[in-house]
Amino acid sequence: MAQASKNNLRVVIFAGGVGTRMWPLSRKATPKQFEKIIKNKSTLQLTIDRLRPEIDYKNIYVSTGRSYVDIIKKQLPRVPKENIIGEPEMRDVAPAVGYLMAILAKQDPNGPVAILWSDHLMKNVSRFKKVINTGAEYIRQNPELFVFLGEKPRFANQNLGWIEYGAKMTTLNDFKIRKFSSWHYRPKLEKAKKYFDSGRYAWNPGYFIVSPQFVIDQFKKHVPDMYQALIKLQSSYGSLNHKKELEKIYPNLKKTSFDDAILEKISPSQAVVIPVDLGWSDVGTWEALKEALQTSPSQNLTKGQVVAWKTKNSLIYNYTDQLVATIDLKGIVVVITKDAVLVTPQESIPEIKKMLKSFTGTDLEKFT
Repeated sequence: MAQASKNNLRVVIFAGGVGTRMWPLSRKATPKQFEKIIKNKSTLQLTIDRLRPEIDYKNIYVSTGRSYVDIIKKQLPRVPKENIIGEPEMRDVAPAVGYLMAILAKQDPNGPVAILWSDHLMKNVSRFKKVINTGAEYIRQNPELFVFLGEKPRFANQNLGWIEYGAKMTTLNDFKIRKFSSWHYRPKLEKAKKYFDSGRYAWNPGYFIVSPQFVIDQFKKHVPDMYQALIKLQSSYGSLNHKKELEKIYPNLKKTSFDDAILEKISPSQAVVIPVDLGWSDVGTWEALKEALQTSPSQNLTKGQVVAWKTKNSLIYNYTDQLVATIDLKGIVVVITKDAVLVTPQESIPEIKKMLKSFTGTDLEKFT
């Protein structure tokens, strides 16, 4: 693995999710973060573009499932191959974060690391670059903290997590750094409206800056069994024996989210929040992609050969050579791939995941 220079910001991008809510484009074999959704680029490639040229390729790491490593190498040819970390078995985010942090702590235990995700969009890229470097600067001064980024909310979103923050602690590079108060995951609409109106809450994009040793210390405190396994992997990393150790240890790590294992257990005094308007969107669903790209409520979003006749506020993405024509649609999502067609009202997008579960064990499973 490429050696990070001391005090350089290192970035870990997580790219292991399957993305069932963007079916039929996103499949187990080719999840949404690798599909060319915008300007003939994948959201993974757009994530890398946002970091460049300020972040050197040698300081960019991608965590993914082993079956996706070759896809990522093709899409990101300038990221060092040894920085693309393929988990031998998917064990959710806590083991993935712990393993990367154990590796990075071996290089530079207190140097800041930014945690990002591969399936997001962002309009204010220059501000994003400035804020992650501001977070890194703050971590260099305060290595025993998490710096959480909170996105300025645009509406009372029920489908995201929210961060509650408190009083301003200081200002750094024109960003207000505030006390961290609490998490709130996917609130009901009435609560989401209260959060939105209060001015004390931000959407949680899942971005944070931290020192790897501090994260490892949290594993030791809150999930000691996993910590012991991570230390074994850290110890063997760089040796000829490491691959064998990884194959033996990693699949036996408890399958759990990083939120459950660590973030929901930390004290509010162990974190700060930087609220910021990044124009951020989590495009984990067709509905979210539509909200991110629309410039007016009635605008249609189309891809491929599409005629949207007397159609409003709809997304029609055609990934085939045939012509797709719609008439008198409103608020509908239509996605056509070479072997599947999805037609659904926008508000029924959450049903996609449930529908695909019903395919398990049937002849339809091949379409997942």
